[in-house]
Amino acid sequence: MKSLYEHLPPVEIAGRKLVGRVLFGLLVLISALVGATAGLLLVYTTDLPQVDALEAYRPSSITELYDDQGRVIGSFALQRRVVASYDDFPPVLRDALVSIEDKDFYRHSGINFWRIIGAAYRDIESGGKVQGASTLTMQLARNLFLSPDRSFHRKVQETMLAIQIERRFTKPQIFTLYANQIFLGHGVYGFEAASEFYFSKPAKKLTLDEAALLAGLPKGPGVYTPIYHPDRAQKRRNLVINAMLEDGKITAAQAADARSAPLVLRLAHDTNSLAPYFVEEIRRYLEGKYGSDQVHEGGLKVYTTLDVDLQKAANQAVLDGLAAYERRHGWKAHLENVLAQGLTIEKYSDPDWDDEPEVGGYIHALVTSAGTGIATLKFGHYTAALAQSDVAWTQQKLQAILKTGDICYVKVLALAPNGAAKVSLEQDSGSQGALLAIDNTTGGIKAMVGGRDFNESKFNRATQALRQVGSSFKPYVYTTVIDQGASPDDTILDEPISFDTPSGPYSPHNYDEKFEGIITLRRALAQSRNIPALKLASKVGIKTVIDYTGRFGVTAKLPPYLPVALGSAEITLIEQTSAYSVFPNDGVRVTPHYITRVTDYDGRVLEEDFPEVKDVISTRTARILTAMLREVVLHGTGVAAAKLPFPVAGKTGTTNDFTDAWFVGFSPGMTCGVWVGYDERKSLGAKETGAHAALPIWMNFMTTAMAGKDPGDFQPPPSMPHVAQKLDTPDTAPATEESH
Repeated sequence: MKSLYEHLPPVEIAGRKLVGRVLFGLLVLISALVGATAGLLLVYTTDLPQVDALEAYRPSSITELYDDQGRVIGSFALQRRVVASYDDFPPVLRDALVSIEDKDFYRHSGINFWRIIGAAYRDIESGGKVQGASTLTMQLARNLFLSPDRSFHRKVQETMLAIQIERRFTKPQIFTLYANQIFLGHGVYGFEAASEFYFSKPAKKLTLDEAALLAGLPKGPGVYTPIYHPDRAQKRRNLVINAMLEDGKITAAQAADARSAPLVLRLAHDTNSLAPYFVEEIRRYLEGKYGSDQVHEGGLKVYTTLDVDLQKAANQAVLDGLAAYERRHGWKAHLENVLAQGLTIEKYSDPDWDDEPEVGGYIHALVTSAGTGIATLKFGHYTAALAQSDVAWTQQKLQAILKTGDICYVKVLALAPNGAAKVSLEQDSGSQGALLAIDNTTGGIKAMVGGRDFNESKFNRATQALRQVGSSFKPYVYTTVIDQGASPDDTILDEPISFDTPSGPYSPHNYDEKFEGIITLRRALAQSRNIPALKLASKVGIKTVIDYTGRFGVTAKLPPYLPVALGSAEITLIEQTSAYSVFPNDGVRVTPHYITRVTDYDGRVLEEDFPEVKDVISTRTARILTAMLREVVLHGTGVAAAKLPFPVAGKTGTTNDFTDAWFVGFSPGMTCGVWVGYDERKSLGAKETGAHAALPIWMNFMTTAMAGKDPGDFQPPPSMPHVAQKLDTPDTAPATEESH
């Protein structure tokens, strides 16, 4: 058999054999490459996450708190994200993002080979690693499943995942997942949350320039943040606008208008700042019941009893009341100075400046210059000036109290769009105040202020502070006496007296060091006479009084000593306020509560809270005490409140050395308690009684709380035939034993 190449010339035969060997070698090489590639893919994909999980994917979501009208009052989140649908992202935002991040998003199958080749070539030239070629789908894969490190291994996995995602999901689904997942700076994740944070509006209402600004953030949220780097942010925004113009998404005129638009932010207020002490109480309760992960990532909806309008009124009343107290006692501030701390005027930023200031609010400001007769201040992006006339209340020269670099405390009186502000100089010497308001019918807490500044002290003086209550304890004594059959028209002798105690004779006195002789119980309570209260407590037994106090919901352990009748007992503001709500409630105590309902991410109700109700005293006793406490306002120590245009009742409280000042009172529909003092239990100063320090705060709050509402009226006490009697005890009585 002849060879196949016999008829061919020797040279051609040699050539064909060479070609055959080359082809065979190429086939071997290709096979090796395919095998190696397959092996690498096998290695890189063996531990690849399954994209099936995306079908049930639920991103970490914000737990939001709502007031009684459905208004947001706070939130908890590890990642501040508001999950939105594809249609919630307007076309202008979708176009902006696609134009700058992935022009072929709607055409490719997860990866863009030409971008990968181009990026790889550039990186090889520069000696770097493969980067800069990720599509939106690849970015999504990386954010959801992979680490942020830039390596060949991660890039291969990212590519494989992107292909899988594209096979299983539609483009709108992929875009929605990406738009909800991406980090956009300042703890914000997703474009819906970013729109609300940067512009205080939903994404649907974004303008072209606003959408372009947000679309430019994924490349570098920290680098292009419009808050700290507005110039960079504006350049990046304009780059996005140019990309949209190149893609034909907008016209030249639209692009020109958007590029020329100033960068204007409307940063959302920190919702937690409205009622921080209330929100903190909710957080601790929820974490104790549902766990930290569920609270901070589970997207719970928490419906509370708070009223935003009443909370604002409470905040203002407490801060204004403390400011008035500070002014009464003159300037004694020792201001911190940033220059003395080695800081600079230009770089200093106060925590108060993280949130947008409001007219009527109080804030720390930095003195940027101080001279004879004028000082300039700044807070956030606002500037203000103080003249000598503005600090006249200090009775000192301006240059003596303010120096460049000082951090002072001011009240914001006006804010102008150009950044100018008008302020008044105030003082924070450490005095504190607390306020709690409860709906009488439901027991719902409507407002809570736990201190002057939550950022400086998280300690809640409305719920955690045990303070002596002074004469605001006396209604428990009179309740005990009335409940055992006495009448407010019964009389008692207000005269010097001495009680035997284990530590020796106890000779109390009245606040005014005077004695009124024979007076009715009604007047004795209205004028807050000490001797009658002690006599009555001794008559019924201090242990009996303490037992009644427990019925009112006071859980503090009270020692069975007679001085407790004058308020040496330590009780929290929340328990004292809740106890007083028994009187306008006809003897019924409704346990105070914060929450009405909690639902999970899918809307399922996890809990629904209903008021706990308990009978404490008879209707007769409750109505009589209400009438007697009404006398306190009309003719007694709380007479300043008599000018209010609606019926109120209550009791002042002042402790020894004016350490604590109280007023706890109520209208037919609401009970409110106010405390003023220092944390270190030092004197507020001479004559700083409950009527002087606490009652004005209470009145300011209640005036706003009752505005435009039908206040109702108190139920009159029952008409019962009664022969007035004298309720005197012997001149001496043991202080630690019950005596009837």
